[in-house]
Amino acid sequence: SEIKNTTSIGIGSFDGLHEGHRKLIESVVKENKHSPTIASFWPHPREILYKETRLRLDLPEEKLPLLESLGIEQLVLIPFDITLSKMGPEDFVKNILLDQLQAKSISVGANFKFGYKRTGDIKTIKKITQDTDTKLKIVPILQDENGRISSSRVRALLQNSDLYNAEKILKRPYSFSGKVVRGKGIGKEIGFPTANLEIDGRKFLPGEGVYAAWTTCKKNNESFQSVMNLGPQPTINPLAPSAVEVHLIDKDIYLYNKKLTVKPVKKIRSQIKFENIEELSRQIYQDKEAAKRILNEFT
Repeated sequence: SEIKNTTSIGIGSFDGLHEGHRKLIESVVKENKHSPTIASFWPHPREILYKETRLRLDLPEEKLPLLESLGIEQLVLIPFDITLSKMGPEDFVKNILLDQLQAKSISVGANFKFGYKRTGDIKTIKKITQDTDTKLKIVPILQDENGRISSSRVRALLQNSDLYNAEKILKRPYSFSGKVVRGKGIGKEIGFPTANLEIDGRKFLPGEGVYAAWTTCKKNNESFQSVMNLGPQPTINPLAPSAVEVHLIDKDIYLYNKKLTVKPVKKIRSQIKFENIEELSRQIYQDKEAAKRILNEFT
């Protein structure tokens, strides 16, 4: 994308845009003579270097509106590949940040590491920018009573289905979106039709189980009380979409092919294997009642 004029830039993965990230973004936006910009690597360096699957709290298309609401004008995704991984930190600062991105202000977290084998840090940037008109702003790592605020902490909370505390760090409810696809139709047969959502396989989902959730239809932005069933994430093939099912409570709406956004609120129970359809049916009725109670409490 065309880089406009000079930029005030923040570098990092900014996954989850938690409180710590927001502090860094504030520092970027303050330099308002320059275009407030976030630069991130895509894909994640660890995916390229160590073939690790990195599930994201925010996919790029989800991140953009969040960044805009915080005053950022452009998100630059730096394509990460083996060639870039071999670039020395000095070259990265000079060629990419100063020349290509025209950075007049660079904001980074105090523990920022970059360049070949992560040999660059804030000292490197300081050394290169000291004789230029580019400012370096170091943003301290944010702590709370439970330690450092980080994306991995958000992931651990979501993994443990602790949506309440994840929301506190994220400053917003966690959500994911997907298109409704054809399912097996079992829910419909027993009077509890569910919408099967195809969620991008790179998106991080909370721990398995049955949840009370709000489901919003992208088309008219209407929110519905719902029960969500979250199966295992396909670790074998990260590009396989994850299986998420939602049942809209006391609503009969044709949802096929529509895009839905789900905000889980609280876990009701873990996954159970049922002996027969009657047992399943009874349990779903109980889940529905539990979800109603939870969601009425959170409205």
